Amino acid sequence: MEPLIRDGLEPDGRPELLVLRALKLGDLLVAVPALHALRRAYPDHRIIYAAQGWLRPMIELVGSVDDLLDTHGLDVPLALSPGRVDVAVNLHGSGPESRGRIRALQAKRIIGHLSEEWDGPCWQDGVHERERWARLVHWHGIDADPLDYRLQSPAVASPRPGAVVIHVGAAYGSRLWPVERFAEVARELAAAGHEVLFTGSSGERPRAEKVAAAAGLPAETVVAGELGLGEFAAAVAEASLVISADTGAAHLASAYGRPSVVIFGPAPVSEWGPPPGPHIVLTNESLRVGDTFSDQPDPALLAVSVQDVLSAVSRLGI
Repeated sequence: MEPLIRDGLEPDGRPELLVLRALKLGDLLVAVPALHALRRAYPDHRIIYAAQGWLRPMIELVGSVDDLLDTHGLDVPLALSPGRVDVAVNLHGSGPESRGRIRALQAKRIIGHLSEEWDGPCWQDGVHERERWARLVHWHGIDADPLDYRLQSPAVASPRPGAVVIHVGAAYGSRLWPVERFAEVARELAAAGHEVLFTGSSGERPRAEKVAAAAGLPAETVVAGELGLGEFAAAVAEASLVISADTGAAHLASAYGRPSVVIFGPAPVSEWGPPPGPHIVLTNESLRVGDTFSDQPDPALLAVSVQDVLSAVSRLGI
């Protein structure tokens, strides 16, 4: 038996539009064009984004969302009473779990991919994520531009304006470029006169410290685990360059138009790569295994050498 629903947000008098996307930072950032489109289409609605609570500072930078409903995956019902929501939007996926959570809201209007329960566009594999969600809302009569992905400027200042941000972590081992390679890149950039800043979560701090030590750089270059999400966004927004795997850091660099070198492994570049701009993707897709949840780095990522990264940095004019 599923737990009793207790509303997680008090109504404020406006009709409500709920967006389900109970995923991570990068997943939020590729959905920004769809969120902007929904805001334009529903200017008088209270737009609620259902995802994990730690994303709240980033929600504020999207500029199109009013509140966050703390939602940890799809294991429990959304904490809103049936019939309360006017419009329910499924940006999580098209599987039975997300459809079930949307259906349980008993919204007056549902925006989602085609299912037995409601009309919509057919799900297509191989589509870029920004384009996928923009196409979805466009099918439902809402104009959307997949290149409308920019965020508002953070309210806080960067801890190191103009630094080269090297984000050494990733959610899964399949995206972890080797410590010694990150260290060699950092050492070369520092020797060329660039200030280097190592970012990551608190869980990624030991890895960042290993990279800094191997590069011969001082402990104060490591801010992994020290920055709140808003401060992290500011560090990227004011960076001279961002180097990372295919993570939220790379999507933030795109959102703020900062030059970036993105090392891809298990994810297809065609579905998750950066938009046009000062961004260079490095990978060898002919070697890609594609197991996102593996503990081992994907061969496509391991095919990227230190010299590949340094050459990309040079091509960006850094």
